[in-house]
Amino acid sequence: MCGRQFPRVAREVCHWLFMTYQYNPPPDTLDELVKRIQHDFPGMTAQFQVGARYLIDSPAEIPISSMRKIAAQAGVQPATLVRLAQSLGYDGWNSLKDVFAQRMRLAPRRYTEQARKVIRSKNSLDILDKNIAAHVRNINRLTDLNADRLLAAVDLLSNAAHVHIAGFRISFASAFTFQYLYRLFRTSVSVMRGDAGTLEMDLRSIKKDDALVIISFAPYSREAIQAAKAARHAGCPVLAICDSIVAPIAQDADCILVFSTETPSFFPSSTAAIALIEILVEQLLAKAGKQAVAGIESAEEQLHQTGAYYLNTK
Repeated sequence: MCGRQFPRVAREVCHWLFMTYQYNPPPDTLDELVKRIQHDFPGMTAQFQVGARYLIDSPAEIPISSMRKIAAQAGVQPATLVRLAQSLGYDGWNSLKDVFAQRMRLAPRRYTEQARKVIRSKNSLDILDKNIAAHVRNINRLTDLNADRLLAAVDLLSNAAHVHIAGFRISFASAFTFQYLYRLFRTSVSVMRGDAGTLEMDLRSIKKDDALVIISFAPYSREAIQAAKAARHAGCPVLAICDSIVAPIAQDADCILVFSTETPSFFPSSTAAIALIEILVEQLLAKAGKQAVAGIESAEEQLHQTGAYYLNTK
């Protein structure tokens, strides 16, 4: 019985391999590879997801490092990288390695593991130097990560009837900063709070002609995923501001802006996220032109008249 079935199974496997390589060839460029990983990412195993995330977020490391070193940095076995390459259509690791030419970086980690490293370090000046250097690197990478994305994000928000901004847990600070700055020259901007279980009420206000900005980084909050799903259901375009182009909120987003959270500290850094938001608001102001300047002047005058700013009259 088994002997009679084997040729049929073998033919089916060969047919599957032929169809896969005939109509789904391996990506030739990094852009194509990123798109393939974005498409396949939800269906990958957990280990494949870890490896894929590291590959596309740290391409500068791939051409110059051994597979074993990359596997160790990613937190997977070398064999996982080989199987990942084959699942993407390549004949092996070296073929996948050849497509990397751009520079990005992300090193996700658990807070507890990093906290132990901080505790073990006894040199406070060394910690200070390393943290400052990390923040500077994160900010310097914003141009490389977003040079081809920023204008599309500006157009998306400028054309929206209303801009909703969502950022939860630690990302709420970034979301609030975005709203505060943007509202200085545009009134149709609001931040989602979700206080006292009212997030559903905020999500119901999303309309097709609006835009939703979601700010988040790993580990991603449940509320951020919920907001992304609500926007898709409403037909509302989404701008994802996040730490990876394979982040859950980025996979179906219309525009993506990326920032790095790498830091020697125990918690991912939001410094680059705030810097990116300030850059984005500046570009939105430039596109809005004189009308936006008039809006800022009016808001500033009102703040002074209502006593919002402390003035020393002595």
